[in-house]
Amino acid sequence: MTYELANRLVVGIASSALFDLTESDAVFREEGEESYRAHQEAHLDDQLRPGTAFPFIRRLLSLNDLAPDDPPVEVIVLSRNDPDTGLRVMRSVHSHKLPISRAIFTQGRSPHRFMPALNMSLFLSANQDDVREAVDAGLPAGYVLGPRGADDPGDQELRVSFDFDGILASDASEQVYRSGGIEGFRAHELANAGTAHDAGPLKDFLAAVNRIQLREEQERLRDPAYQLRVRVSIVTARNAPAHERAVLSLKRWGVRVNDAFFLGGIDKGEIMKILKPHIFFDDQAVHLASTSRTTPSVHVPFGLLNTAPTTTDPA
Repeated sequence: MTYELANRLVVGIASSALFDLTESDAVFREEGEESYRAHQEAHLDDQLRPGTAFPFIRRLLSLNDLAPDDPPVEVIVLSRNDPDTGLRVMRSVHSHKLPISRAIFTQGRSPHRFMPALNMSLFLSANQDDVREAVDAGLPAGYVLGPRGADDPGDQELRVSFDFDGILASDASEQVYRSGGIEGFRAHELANAGTAHDAGPLKDFLAAVNRIQLREEQERLRDPAYQLRVRVSIVTARNAPAHERAVLSLKRWGVRVNDAFFLGGIDKGEIMKILKPHIFFDDQAVHLASTSRTTPSVHVPFGLLNTAPTTTDPA
């Protein structure tokens, strides 16, 4: 592990998640690679518009003011572009004043295999194949979807929301639901209320976010006027009594959230309109179809649920 990154929250971001590449992607699909290269070179100094994950990344990087000499956040561009076509991406990074200095360009190949070497706890991309390959390799990755560039510069908070099963926890309980239905699921969770779940793909990412929250709390102790910026929630279709095991698991893992929504099947999209997270992670495409209309959303294709068609489960 690179020593410089050992204690940081490290996020890998594909250019397709950070910027709106609709125009250049259309050139690639319709006219081929050479036309794409020519298009990128011709528009080298044209700033790319913000993409779906841009507000999340901008706010995440702003937290480095907590420790400028040892910043807690590192964002690294991971891209299928070659270095030449990647120049426009990095110039847009600079013109948007994003403090991103590191990038990996792997022409035509998925860059996810470099995640462990860079201590990454998350990789975001708008390329579904890259995301699925990363998750299949046991790496924490998600496919971004939702509104592009929606942001409020006057809002300084960073709000991060997670589903629970298949995201923070493993999908073991979802598998129980598949085999035993809702009654079997409830009976299983009640019988195992005192046993923590195995961790899921984004538990370590939450732990890294919690470390930044701890730094914020220390800063507020030093300066009572400091306003906490990071707020974390879980938004899950679990409800009583299955909520108890979720709360216990978070405690046993040594992580925490500020808010919890145990919805019991209520549409998550309606909650998101009020909660307004800058990013929401879920393992079920059916939930994201609703949330992504208004909220930057991330599909993490983890577990059995994402290997075959299934009915909606309680996660």
